[in-house]
Amino acid sequence: MSAFAFYGALELGLIYGLVALGVYLTFRVLDFPDLTVDGSFPMGAAVAAAALVTGVNPWVATAMAFFVGGLSGLVTAFLAVRCGILHLLASILTMLAAFSINIRIMGRPNLSLLGEETIFTPLDAFSGDLFVRPLAVVILVVVCALLIVRLLNSDFGLALRATGVNARMVAAQGASTGFYTYFGLALSNGLVGFAGAVLAQANGFADVTAGAGTIVVGLAAVILGQTLIPSRKIWVAVVAVIVGSVLYRIAIQFALNTGMFGMQASDLNLVTALLVAVALVAPKIKSNMKAKRAAKEAL
Repeated sequence: MSAFAFYGALELGLIYGLVALGVYLTFRVLDFPDLTVDGSFPMGAAVAAAALVTGVNPWVATAMAFFVGGLSGLVTAFLAVRCGILHLLASILTMLAAFSINIRIMGRPNLSLLGEETIFTPLDAFSGDLFVRPLAVVILVVVCALLIVRLLNSDFGLALRATGVNARMVAAQGASTGFYTYFGLALSNGLVGFAGAVLAQANGFADVTAGAGTIVVGLAAVILGQTLIPSRKIWVAVVAVIVGSVLYRIAIQFALNTGMFGMQASDLNLVTALLVAVALVAPKIKSNMKAKRAAKEAL
């Protein structure tokens, strides 16, 4: 693998690390299967791109992407909490609606950012140093990770985590599980929208189809990271999902560059789906084997 391909995969893995953080909040913390990310990711890119071409400050445009991504999460939470729609179906409805909304925002299926000022424009002077942009993304990811760890270790974060573990207990304590669901989904999709905005500025364009398979990639990062670095500590879990995202992207890039197993770029979604399926089934197989072994020893 060339240095250019490696640093490109590293940068992409770090950006999707923000997606993994969002998926971790819903999938692990809230125990809420949320497919909204397939819509909020390109929505963040669309909002940032549409704002940038009108001359909005890049950081303001990126903040707008976070806000709009959070709004999409609130819509899903409203459908699930207030309207009583199944969690998975509520997120699918929001995801479908987001596709049309994203085209409305950009006015077309894709929008170029070539020649526009982005958050990476100040780094153009260091274009010869391949590690500079990944280093800048590292700073963004670390700041977000620290804020997430701080939140989840607070009293509010404890209640948020408890909502995913035992919502009835939280309700019995007089707290509103609906409020924590609203907040968790908004924060999760806000991070995903933020990641979409960063990716659009890194690539130089926003595309309405950029969100296809985002949830699966996020799940792959979460599961891979927590399988390699298992721990009950919040900060370790947060670091693990980011590491999982980076390792996943580097492994995929290596396989594509070397042609391992005859892989092509079109095989990416298939490999990701297989990886997630194996990772989800493996713990059950392991527990069944332990149960059978214990039963044999008892005999």
